[in-house]
Amino acid sequence: MGLIVVCFGVTLCFVPQPIPSSKNPDPMDRNFVLWLHGLGDSGPANEPVKTLFTSTEYSNTKWSFPSAPSNPVTCNYGAIMPSWFDIHELPVTTDSPKDEDGVLKAVQNVHKMIDKERAAGTNPNNVFVCGFSLGGALTLASILLYPKTLGGGAVFSGWVPFNSSILERVAPDAKKTPILWSHGMADGTVLFEAGQAGSPFLEKAGLSCEFKAYPGLGHSISHEELLYLESWIKSHLQSSS
Repeated sequence: MGLIVVCFGVTLCFVPQPIPSSKNPDPMDRNFVLWLHGLGDSGPANEPVKTLFTSTEYSNTKWSFPSAPSNPVTCNYGAIMPSWFDIHELPVTTDSPKDEDGVLKAVQNVHKMIDKERAAGTNPNNVFVCGFSLGGALTLASILLYPKTLGGGAVFSGWVPFNSSILERVAPDAKKTPILWSHGMADGTVLFEAGQAGSPFLEKAGLSCEFKAYPGLGHSISHEELLYLESWIKSHLQSSS
């Protein structure tokens, strides 16, 4: 039997629009959006996402699309590919084994990216972490374990990548960070039940979660989801004045 490699990249199908720009914005007026890609994907391949964010509120937005390091992935028979942490089986269900050590290591790297932006002067309340699939699971973990309140976290087709014992480590300020969770009801890679379990998990942690189900959507991000993300982030931006 030949090796079948499964990747969680997302195909973005829309016409790019011009992005508002501003020269040398005040860091305290800047918004920061960190986008975490799926298994086997890359950061640069996801950069078209930002072309949908054309409102004036995004004129001072700084975007970051990092690429995951290459690691062996168990569900792909140990094949080495860009992966934030390990996935043991597919499809991902609520009972799938969890690589908690790998998750915690990846979270540290995400926190370093956030800390670097905060050190540059960006208001943490205007820092948003978003991710698809594996990147969505990492987004959730990074938000829960960050010691400060951030602008928000957006999870697309993700899952809860650790057990409930992690809730003891959630800082009070982290519980104030709002979460947007979007999941396709026809997802055969990360089952809808795995995504749906995220909202009650977050409620136990004391976080606010808006869960949006998309009928007929498989394991991908739709144009509709991204348009809603654009308005959702905009509604959570805070002025420095």
